Amino acid sequence: MGRNPVVGRQGPPHHAAVVPAEKDAARIRVTQIRSGIGHAATMRRTLAALGLQHHQMSVELPNNASVRGMIAKVRHLVDVTSIKEEK
Repeated sequence: MGRNPVVGRQGPPHHAAVVPAEKDAARIRVTQIRSGIGHAATMRRTLAALGLQHHQMSVELPNNASVRGMIAKVRHLVDVTSIKEEK
């Protein structure tokens, strides 16, 4: 017997990282908030390409199209914040 579709999604709320536009933030901080274990090998390789080797690790990256594409692939595993440029 399946779950009642009227009830909706049960469990914790869904998380997906939102990347700021390139004009809003030149650099972004990417933090891995979920493990790559149990996910496809391409997702684990994408985390490694972003420089994320361990759970809860943070890296600062340029906000360009290639990085945004990688983040889109693993958006459910990472959290993204903009970095304020100090002059």
